[in-house]
Amino acid sequence: MKNVKYTVAAIALSLVSFGGFAADLVNSSPANQQPVGVISATGGSNLSSLESQLAAKAAQSGAKSFQITSTTGQNKLHGTAVIFE
Repeated sequence: MKNVKYTVAAIALSLVSFGGFAADLVNSSPANQQPVGVISATGGSNLSSLESQLAAKAAQSGAKSFQITSTTGQNKLHGTAVIFE
Protein backbone atom coordinates (compact mmCIF):
# COMPACT_ATOMS: atom_id res chain seq x y z
CA MET A 1 0.00 0.00 0.00
CA LYS A 2 2.92 2.32 0.76
CA ASN A 3 4.34 1.77 -2.71
CA VAL A 4 1.04 2.80 -4.29
CA LYS A 5 1.00 6.04 -2.28
CA TYR A 6 4.57 6.83 -3.31
CA THR A 7 3.82 6.06 -6.94
CA VAL A 8 0.77 8.32 -6.96
CA ALA A 9 2.76 11.09 -5.28
CA ALA A 10 5.59 10.75 -7.81
CA ILE A 11 3.18 10.93 -10.73
CA ALA A 12 1.46 14.00 -9.28
CA LEU A 13 4.79 15.78 -8.75
CA SER A 14 5.99 14.96 -12.25
CA LEU A 15 2.82 16.45 -13.73
CA VAL A 16 3.27 19.63 -11.71
CA SER A 17 6.87 20.05 -12.79
CA PHE A 18 5.92 19.43 -16.44
CA GLY A 19 3.55 22.41 -16.29
CA GLY A 20 6.49 24.64 -15.41
CA PHE A 21 8.06 23.96 -18.79
CA ALA A 22 4.97 24.71 -20.87
CA ALA A 23 5.29 27.02 -23.86
CA ASP A 24 3.18 30.18 -23.93
CA LEU A 25 0.65 30.86 -26.68
CA VAL A 26 1.31 34.29 -28.23
CA ASN A 27 -0.71 36.42 -30.65
CA SER A 28 2.30 37.94 -32.43
CA SER A 29 6.00 37.18 -32.79
CA PRO A 30 7.79 37.86 -29.49
CA ALA A 31 10.33 40.67 -29.83
CA ASN A 32 13.05 38.89 -27.84
CA GLN A 33 12.63 35.40 -29.34
CA GLN A 34 13.57 33.86 -32.67
CA PRO A 35 11.41 31.44 -34.69
CA VAL A 36 13.06 28.01 -34.71
CA GLY A 37 10.57 25.76 -36.44
CA VAL A 38 7.03 24.73 -37.23
CA ILE A 39 4.89 22.11 -35.49
CA SER A 40 1.57 20.55 -36.46
CA ALA A 41 -1.18 18.53 -34.79
CA THR A 42 -4.10 16.55 -36.17
CA GLY A 43 -7.22 15.07 -34.64
CA GLY A 44 -8.44 17.80 -32.32
CA SER A 45 -12.19 17.61 -31.71
CA ASN A 46 -12.42 21.37 -31.03
CA LEU A 47 -10.14 24.40 -31.06
CA SER A 48 -9.30 24.04 -27.38
CA SER A 49 -8.11 20.45 -27.78
CA LEU A 50 -6.11 21.39 -30.87
CA GLU A 51 -4.46 24.24 -28.96
CA SER A 52 -3.60 21.83 -26.14
CA GLN A 53 -2.00 19.41 -28.60
CA LEU A 54 0.08 22.19 -30.15
CA ALA A 55 1.09 23.46 -26.70
CA ALA A 56 2.26 19.98 -25.70
CA LYS A 57 4.32 19.61 -28.89
CA ALA A 58 5.82 23.08 -28.40
CA ALA A 59 6.80 22.27 -24.82
CA GLN A 60 8.18 18.89 -25.89
CA SER A 61 10.41 20.61 -28.44
CA GLY A 62 11.74 23.01 -25.79
CA ALA A 63 10.07 26.12 -27.20
CA LYS A 64 9.43 29.13 -24.97
CA SER A 65 6.35 30.16 -26.93
CA PHE A 66 4.31 29.31 -30.01
CA GLN A 67 1.97 31.12 -32.39
CA ILE A 68 -0.85 29.25 -34.14
CA THR A 69 -0.70 30.06 -37.85
CA SER A 70 -3.49 27.90 -39.29
CA THR A 71 -6.37 25.61 -38.43
CA THR A 72 -8.59 23.60 -40.74
CA GLY A 73 -11.15 20.82 -40.63
CA GLN A 74 -14.58 20.10 -39.26
CA ASN A 75 -14.76 16.92 -37.17
CA LYS A 76 -11.01 16.34 -36.95
CA LEU A 77 -9.09 19.58 -36.82
CA HIS A 78 -5.55 20.11 -38.09
CA GLY A 79 -3.37 23.02 -37.04
CA THR A 80 0.13 24.41 -37.45
CA ALA A 81 2.15 26.75 -35.29
CA VAL A 82 5.51 28.52 -35.35
CA ILE A 83 7.68 27.84 -32.27
CA PHE A 84 10.03 30.39 -30.72
CA GLU A 85 13.10 30.17 -28.47
